[in-house]
Amino acid sequence: MFMARRNRRALVGVVAVAALAVAGCSSSKAKTAAAPATSAAPSSAAAAPSSAPVAATSAAASSAPASAPASAPAAGGAPETITIGLFGTFGFKEAGLYAQYEKLHPNITIKEDDVEQSSDYYKALQTHLAAGSGLDDIQAIEIGFVADVTANHADQFVDFNSLPEGAQLKSTFYPWKWAMASTSDGKTVGLGTDAGPEAMCYRPDLLKAAGLPSDRAALNAQWSTWQGFIDFGKQYVAKTHKPFLDSAGSIFNAAVTQGTEGYDNTSGKPDVKGSDGVTTAWALASSAAQAKITAGLSQFSTPWNQAFANGAFAAISCPSWMLGYITSEAGQAVSGDWDVANLPGGAANWGGSWLGVPKAGKNQAAAEALAEWLTAPAQQVTMWTSQQHFPSSSTAAADASVASATSDYFNKAPVGQIFGSSASKLKQQPIGPYDTQIQSAIDTSLTNVETKGEAPTKAFSEALANIAQITG
Repeated sequence: MFMARRNRRALVGVVAVAALAVAGCSSSKAKTAAAPATSAAPSSAAAAPSSAPVAATSAAASSAPASAPASAPAAGGAPETITIGLFGTFGFKEAGLYAQYEKLHPNITIKEDDVEQSSDYYKALQTHLAAGSGLDDIQAIEIGFVADVTANHADQFVDFNSLPEGAQLKSTFYPWKWAMASTSDGKTVGLGTDAGPEAMCYRPDLLKAAGLPSDRAALNAQWSTWQGFIDFGKQYVAKTHKPFLDSAGSIFNAAVTQGTEGYDNTSGKPDVKGSDGVTTAWALASSAAQAKITAGLSQFSTPWNQAFANGAFAAISCPSWMLGYITSEAGQAVSGDWDVANLPGGAANWGGSWLGVPKAGKNQAAAEALAEWLTAPAQQVTMWTSQQHFPSSSTAAADASVASATSDYFNKAPVGQIFGSSASKLKQQPIGPYDTQIQSAIDTSLTNVETKGEAPTKAFSEALANIAQITG
């Protein structure tokens, strides 16, 4: 469900599609500058730009979405520097969006305040929120931390829902994306940047060599349920004596988001033991581990990275951003050997962020305007075509450059349609501030089942005990 953006450096440039004419600044509200100022929020390390190889892709030509809410250039405004607090590589600069905005707004200079690790970034953000100072004009909020912001810091951020253009902004996003950054009383603390709808990436060449079906349409039918997927994996292992899936976590972390509840109940309180999502996902993942169809690899480890090219496993659940990671790690030698099918069990999401505007920022009006522009549909389409970040805007996802996108690297898979279908079917689960830690505790226990042969019942009890210590 969660991912530090340090791993997203490799995701740039996977889908090279027809160029988008980004919409100009037709405004729902014009915001002009106050006094020039910069924020003093510190930055620990800047993330390196991506060097991912580019895979040829086809898509229909796009016209910029007409409903993109963006602010009009300030005519004759005083010079302003807007600071944006980010973690890892968001890709705005790499996609040319800062340069375009500065051209549209000659009085504006945009400065990134970037921290490598999302965990380090959020600790610093919490410190600045507690002090009420040192905040950037715009602060990124990662999916693992958005529940803490809505629960404990909502009054410190601009409520986008209450702005005159709030209804228009809301109409461009997936309902679940807007809801995740909203409080129970309707305050919305951030505007969505990207999303991580999930699919199943697989190696058709390895399946074919094993004498199993490899066609995408056939697998969509055979893998429509997780049990069907696991049964297929057992056939693969029986024929090849090699692992089918990268890890049991590949099942758990996707399947848990398909339940009515994940780690929290409808009140936003941790309730792992009573969660249908956790119960179902644990049963499926632990059964896959006990059936020995997984490679037991730790995600983002060196052996896991190498496996994308050497065929150490044949399938992995993959959010949209994983396409770029696979391309970077596997290289051009296996271009066309990977493919993308629907995720078993229905829609799921892993990843995504928001841009929030702290009320204590020194350039609030200008920051609101920039946050709206960066997350508007036209710019989200650019982020897909340039950086392979799937839109959290349903308007952007419906654009031909996204919806019709295919990937040559992934055997001409209709990636826009596959991920768009998943995003459109997602249901909002209750979320809470401990979700990241809870997931980590469960992953540890699941690894014990997978690599140490621990009994699932014992491992789950240990996870519950560790979670109780985390949540108090």
